[in-house]
Amino acid sequence: MLFFVIETFRNQDGRAVYRRFRDQGRMVPDGLIFHESWIAADMSRCFQVMECDDVGLLQRWVGQWSDLVAFEIIPVQTGKATAAALADILDAT
Repeated sequence: MLFFVIETFRNQDGRAVYRRFRDQGRMVPDGLIFHESWIAADMSRCFQVMECDDVGLLQRWVGQWSDLVAFEIIPVQTGKATAAALADILDAT
């Protein structure tokens, strides 16, 4: 399952987040896949796409960063997968 993750840096302290990332890496447990990230121009937030089949892996990862980051996690699916899932409904008249 794909997750869109919005990280808001506590106290707008992106430097602390990047310092930990430099020193310890992303700290994702095996089975949690990082796809890509984007950083807001003001360095206050990070937007990521993560993937896993076990939500517990995502929770473990969040726990390692929650002192520096507040998380909003949204389960998502690609537009292509959604269109395929809805194909029968869309074609019904």
